[in-house]
Amino acid sequence: MSNQTVISQFLLLGLHIPPEHQQLFYALFLAMYLTTVLGNLIIIILILLDSHLHTPMYFFLSNLSFSDLCFSCVTMPKLLQNMQSQVPSIPYEGCLTQMCFIIDFGGMENFILVVMAYDRYVAICFPLYYTNIMSPKLCVCLMMLCWMLATFHAMLHTLLLARLSFCKDNVIPHFFCDISALLKLACSDTYINELMIFITGGIFSVIPFSLIIVSYVQIVCSILKVSSARVIHKVFSTCGSHLSVVSLFYGTIIGLYIFPSANKDTIKDTIMAMMYTVVTPMLNPFIYSLRNRDIKEALIRVLCKKKISLK
Repeated sequence: MSNQTVISQFLLLGLHIPPEHQQLFYALFLAMYLTTVLGNLIIIILILLDSHLHTPMYFFLSNLSFSDLCFSCVTMPKLLQNMQSQVPSIPYEGCLTQMCFIIDFGGMENFILVVMAYDRYVAICFPLYYTNIMSPKLCVCLMMLCWMLATFHAMLHTLLLARLSFCKDNVIPHFFCDISALLKLACSDTYINELMIFITGGIFSVIPFSLIIVSYVQIVCSILKVSSARVIHKVFSTCGSHLSVVSLFYGTIIGLYIFPSANKDTIKDTIMAMMYTVVTPMLNPFIYSLRNRDIKEALIRVLCKKKISLK
């Protein structure tokens, strides 16, 4: 089989929405996209402007917000454009580029969540050594490692997919260029691609998720030994909200790519993909930051400084 690509563009079927509800869902997704962009931008700007937030935890949060912002910008504008288009097409090169960035920023969020869990583990379980352990140098090195691993992961799957031939069907039953959906359209042998998805998925998804769970278990055990009932309730509330978003993110990814259902339900797969590409980036600013007292105080300080400078 020749490796020459015959298909020059793909058609994204998107979401199965009745025509009479199209405008309603368009408004809903537009609101979700704007909320994601605004929420994450606020976090990034506040952390940059307020010196009280120049700590390891908020350094990681700013990177998470940047990753979520980029993640959403890779998928949502094209979804919104296609909902208003009669021919929801995307060029072959654009499709591979979108897929590459989705894997890159999705992987980045994956690794940052692990680093953030480790940061909280050190802060709560080893408070006296926190400053020495989480030094600025280590924080920067951890972020560089996250970006390198995410980029390697994205380039690996993109280059493996670029070698395949697409010569028959060009209809993707999805709202973005999903790697699993693309593999189903390939004329070439996809065994290596599927094997690498399973292997890298286990390394880059299951292991990080397990590390996060272990970190939070250690945090809870440490808190139970020394804290009052009020502090315990607060920690359980915070950990519960964090773990719910983490489980939503990892659960959908693991279910879609590592242990996919034998029953090929495209609607179910699309909804699950919506959870980690649209819902999670929108929820993260509220779960991790905007409910945080430090962030609220920083917002007040920045706004007060702005008012003073305008007088």
